[in-house]
Amino acid sequence: MTSRSRGWVVGRIAGAPVLVTPSWFLGAVVLTALFTPTVRAFAPLLPGASVVLVAFAFVLLLFASVFLHEVAHALVARARGHRVTELAVTLWGGHTAYTGSGARPLDGALVAVVGPLTNLALAAAFWVAYQLQPAATVPSMLLFAGAFSNAFVGIFNLLPGLPLDGGQVLESIVWGATGSRARGTLAAGWVGRAVAVGVLAWALLWPLLEGRSPSLVTAMWAALIGAFLWSGAGDAIKGARARARVAGLTARGLAVPAVVVPVSTSVAGVSDAAARHAGAVVAVVGPSGEPVGWVDPGAVASVPADQAGTTPVEAVVVPFPPGSAVTPDLEGDELLDRLARGSSGARVVPVVDAGRLTGVLDVARVAAALRQ
Repeated sequence: MTSRSRGWVVGRIAGAPVLVTPSWFLGAVVLTALFTPTVRAFAPLLPGASVVLVAFAFVLLLFASVFLHEVAHALVARARGHRVTELAVTLWGGHTAYTGSGARPLDGALVAVVGPLTNLALAAAFWVAYQLQPAATVPSMLLFAGAFSNAFVGIFNLLPGLPLDGGQVLESIVWGATGSRARGTLAAGWVGRAVAVGVLAWALLWPLLEGRSPSLVTAMWAALIGAFLWSGAGDAIKGARARARVAGLTARGLAVPAVVVPVSTSVAGVSDAAARHAGAVVAVVGPSGEPVGWVDPGAVASVPADQAGTTPVEAVVVPFPPGSAVTPDLEGDELLDRLARGSSGARVVPVVDAGRLTGVLDVARVAAALRQ
């Protein structure tokens, strides 16, 4: 189950809750304070309270634009057959979560690209409205700011590096070309780190090339954005390596061979079978060869020797959950999904090949392989 962000639900879109997170209020306060001097310089005759109010109006306009960006993500994700789980408004603008994001490369590209395109369309609309204004007024300033901010958000998000939308497009392109999502994520993650360094280099080096000193405020913002991008890209790279490890998991490679005995066997017969096949797990099958369970060696050892020949195997069997069998060709995410849905919390599940029980899969062994 996907965990939900902390926040207040203010509505629903595409069947998912819309959340305003606590961090949004911090972002709104900081941006209002940063934009207030610009408003005061543009309209010096405005009273102090009105200046702050206009600055806050710009912040609301900016976050509304980012929210529409996320709505576009959500609507396209649902149109592509995915279930949207949340839309959150956060300190950094927002995010959209949906299930099945790893299903098809084209889906990832379409869901990602529609967000920046929405901002570019909004920028064009704000610009047209600004051009229609007869004079330089506070509304015209807000329209100009809306056009500029949406253009910046749209173009910046199209940069081809994770965690930006353009990085998700690059990830999908490499994924589609190579057939490996892990390679796509890895490529887009490293490009994302290059973008993070580029943002900071631009803030520091561009003024020097023009013979100016770098602005402290610009450098601080560039460092903050660069750190955010570097962290997101690093998480993507870690995720790609983990995904590569998952892709290398196979039921055949992780399965333990099984010695199969019929349900009519006694505990003494189980001991004989285990002695002849060291290292194998003793599995029990029914009259038609269907998997019944696996034998617990501890339970076998607890049966007195003089009673082993008359004690039925059912006394020492740990049943397999119904429908828990896996086939040896299962691998990667498909294997993990099958275990998550079918194991019902069991420690061991049967491996069945062409209707014949050939081994067992210890879920703890799969988890250990993932940790390695």
